[in-house]
Amino acid sequence: MIVPKRVLYRHVARRYVARMDYSEIITIEDGKRSGKPCIRGTRITVGDVLEYLASGMTYAELLVDFPQLTEGDILACLAFAADRERKLDTVAA
Repeated sequence: MIVPKRVLYRHVARRYVARMDYSEIITIEDGKRSGKPCIRGTRITVGDVLEYLASGMTYAELLVDFPQLTEGDILACLAFAADRERKLDTVAA
């Protein structure tokens, strides 16, 4: 099991938020799912996980339906999406 590393702490509203190093969990391969970011060793995309969470599925339900996933994989998807959003904000500014 890969345990995600938490690095790069920053101060936010009187608490510290750690940014996860998801580089070993989220992969992008040209021939897999049209180059969309996937969870390593699977064809499950970050977008799939985000859509399931947005529809109301819990972590526990996701882990039951997709036993190949870990809680760290779900957190990596969230961290990847947060980083993408942060980069979009930077480009737009």
